[in-house]
Amino acid sequence: MTTGPGTTARFDYRPPADPWLTVLHQDEGILVLAKPSGLLCVAGKPETHRDCLEARAKDRFPQALLVHRLDRETSGVVIMAMNRRAQRHLGLQFERRKLSKTYIARVWGRVEEESGRIDLPLATDAPNRPKQKVDHARGRPAITEWQVIGRENNTTRLKLQPLTGRSHQLRVHLLSIGHPILGDSFYAEGDALAAASRLQLHAEELTLRHPSDGQPCTFKQACPF
Repeated sequence: MTTGPGTTARFDYRPPADPWLTVLHQDEGILVLAKPSGLLCVAGKPETHRDCLEARAKDRFPQALLVHRLDRETSGVVIMAMNRRAQRHLGLQFERRKLSKTYIARVWGRVEEESGRIDLPLATDAPNRPKQKVDHARGRPAITEWQVIGRENNTTRLKLQPLTGRSHQLRVHLLSIGHPILGDSFYAEGDALAAASRLQLHAEELTLRHPSDGQPCTFKQACPF
């Protein structure tokens, strides 16, 4: 992967083919999928980037509609809508932060505290798009809560709850406190980058209100690392 001033990242796109599509739940209103690391949520501009989670879902469920995304390198729970009404309902929940998301990450270094809160505004790092950066002057508010759930040699396993939904929020926030996520090709360097063959970030759990009846529901996929 390479980046340069005014350009987006270019990468050798080889999305995983097995399993092709993992359905965690499906009903008249929603479709819940498990996205593997390495698969785009939506197609990229190059023809070689047409394979994506959205396209795979539409092959089997033509009515499925996009609601939110995960980074290509991030794995975990993704929800799609099965009709326009459900898409609007879910979209408002994401927009108004009326849902909760839990991620698991393995980060470089030993995190000594047991829990904490990162409140740092984020903005696009314009010369290095799509990278983001902490920007106190022009950044948008971003808040992440974290909790240690395990320690191994020189790495720490964290449970993360983003209270806002900025691009690359978890990756930049953890970098900002000196603990980049293992295998992060954008933000990790040296041993932290080499410590894992993929980004060690997984969207483990998503809790929201079902668009059909407003009842709370939770969907979960176990962390694969």
